[in-house]
Amino acid sequence: MEFSVSDELLGTFVPIAVYWLYSGMYIVLDRMEIENYRLHPKGEEETKNIVSKWTVVRGVLVQQGFQIAVSLLLFTVIGDDNGTVRKQPPALVIAVQFVIAMFVMDTWQYFMHRYMHINKFLYKHVHSKHHTLVVPFAFGALYNHPLEGLILDTIGGALSFLVAGMTPRTAIFFFSFATIKTVDDHCGLWLPGNILHVLFSNNSAYHDIHHQLYGNKYNFSQPFFVMWDKILGTYMPYTLEERKGGGFEARPVNLSLAAQSKSD
Repeated sequence: MEFSVSDELLGTFVPIAVYWLYSGMYIVLDRMEIENYRLHPKGEEETKNIVSKWTVVRGVLVQQGFQIAVSLLLFTVIGDDNGTVRKQPPALVIAVQFVIAMFVMDTWQYFMHRYMHINKFLYKHVHSKHHTLVVPFAFGALYNHPLEGLILDTIGGALSFLVAGMTPRTAIFFFSFATIKTVDDHCGLWLPGNILHVLFSNNSAYHDIHHQLYGNKYNFSQPFFVMWDKILGTYMPYTLEERKGGGFEARPVNLSLAAQSKSD
């Protein structure tokens, strides 16, 4: 008797497995001597972050539970009752679908993310949970209030999937890639040879600026491009400088702008 797992199930669970496996790689690196690649000294995780790492793990698992439920519901609604597997389109079409999905996800997340900062009620009761991690780390990438996770990540992912018109099989690869990118942006490291830093300006240093108090009103873009920040004037340029004692520090270029943002 042949046993097979549907693309829909793989598209639901593979990105979650990728999240913990890729985060696990950074946990291993964290046990090594990598002080020269940190964006914050190691001790700052304990002194600046408000929540424990076990609290973060529980919070992420809750969000992923919602993610699984919505994904399975979506595939049930749009699925073929005959169980027919959709044929994969040519590679060029898949590449275009990736780009469309990236654009849709970036657009949705930029405006929803920015609104959660503008709206004081939503920031205080919803989005501030993510910002309890002043010093980001890999498996804290999806540490959000469940409502934020539903709006930004789950609905944003569903829209990307539907608008791009990708098949469930393509979705396995796209959402695994988006997961890797999101984890990488929160890893708190600037590693040499990181291909994602070569391909994308939206990276761990760029997102670290946003997690600092002075960057709270800037660098909302995630997870791929920085275009909306640049178009709408919320881009905070920075330099990556070597820190005395080892490691790097992302510093705003416009210090007066950073000081004004910190005081607001």
